[in-house]
Amino acid sequence: MKVLVTGAAGFIGFHTAAALLRRGDHVVGFDVVNDYYDPALKEARLHQLVSLARELGGHFEFIRADLADAGAVDACFAAHQFDRVIHLAAQAGVRYSLENPRSYVASNIIGFTNVLEACRHHKIAHLTYASTSSVYGGNTHMPFVETDGADHPLQFYAATKRANELMAHSYSHLFALPTTGLRFFTVYGPWGRPDMSPYLFTKAIFAGEPIQVFNNGHHSRDFTYVDDIVEGVIRVSDQPAKPNPNWDGNAPDPSSSSAPFRIYNIGNSDPVLLSDYIAHIEACVGKKAILDFLPLQPGDVPDTSADVTALVAATGYKPSTPIGEGVAKFVDWYRSYHGL
Repeated sequence: MKVLVTGAAGFIGFHTAAALLRRGDHVVGFDVVNDYYDPALKEARLHQLVSLARELGGHFEFIRADLADAGAVDACFAAHQFDRVIHLAAQAGVRYSLENPRSYVASNIIGFTNVLEACRHHKIAHLTYASTSSVYGGNTHMPFVETDGADHPLQFYAATKRANELMAHSYSHLFALPTTGLRFFTVYGPWGRPDMSPYLFTKAIFAGEPIQVFNNGHHSRDFTYVDDIVEGVIRVSDQPAKPNPNWDGNAPDPSSSSAPFRIYNIGNSDPVLLSDYIAHIEACVGKKAILDFLPLQPGDVPDTSADVTALVAATGYKPSTPIGEGVAKFVDWYRSYHGL
């Protein structure tokens, strides 16, 4: 198939594009390659994709443009007849949304609108897009289930991703555009983002510098290895969303619809205390961390845990990489990438 992967220079987009290339798909990547974090890491990921395509004799084309530029998005869709669109580009980061909310509007609202419009007009068979576990916000019932409400986000990033889900539903309803949103749970692994805790912690431990441990280390997170996320993304993308024949407007299910619309969690379903996660990194690095315990940050969700029953029923797949195995792979990559 010919697949558009937005955010191809990003963490999950890079791994998704690579997996599609390995199975023989023609991949078109789209990314603005901004400086939210070190662009050199993004360029290195792109270099890996070009090399992989060459090695496999595959097809990888990259478009360097901004999704908020409607003309660039329309030109991309006009030049290609995509079988699938996997939309992973976004302004990410919980804490940054407290500092620069307008960047989230440009990327996550305007950019997503442009993708929806292009998918609508070019009759795309299925749009799969990234959402986040952060949409559960103020929910405290664990594990999080897609049929629960998700209308109390605790920060603006989550609000924009919840808006994406609602926007997608409107296009599914009005234009019969099949859309599936995937709520990712704390993704980590090789080529990960430098602003996320695994990278920050590993960097600090190697350097012998203190790491900031919010909520005094009492957070629990459903850490999910990136290869597990990618497997779920591709399996879902291969199965276009369909209307739920049992959907009832008198008791509406938020995760499905009478339109071709679905939402799934993708998580490891095995929450880990932040303090235990740090211990795994310490073991792999071979060095103890210097811990600077701090209170809960504004906008942080104390705990996350994914119920993936719906994902398993739809795809037959459940993320399963143990935390120790995943952390070891990440630390090995970190050593190699930084020449340690």
